[in-house]
Amino acid sequence: MDFDPDAMVARFRERARAVRARGLPPVEGPERQRFREQAQLDYMDFAMIGDAEATLDEGILTLRVDLRPH
Repeated sequence: MDFDPDAMVARFRERARAVRARGLPPVEGPERQRFREQAQLDYMDFAMIGDAEATLDEGILTLRVDLRPH
C-alpha cells in the first residue's frame, strides 16, 4: 500500500467537518465546558492539517500550512 499525502489531508478535512457537526453530550457544568474546549481544539488541529499542502519527497512528508490571516 502506497502512502497518499493528499488522501491523508482529505481525511483530516473530513475529521474537521465531523467535529464541527457533532453535538454536545448530555453533560453539565465544568465537564460540558471542557468538552466544548476540546472540540474547538480538535477542530482547529484537524482543519489546519485539512488545509495543508502535502508533499512526499524521498520519504519525507512535508505539510505546508498558511497561517496568515485572510
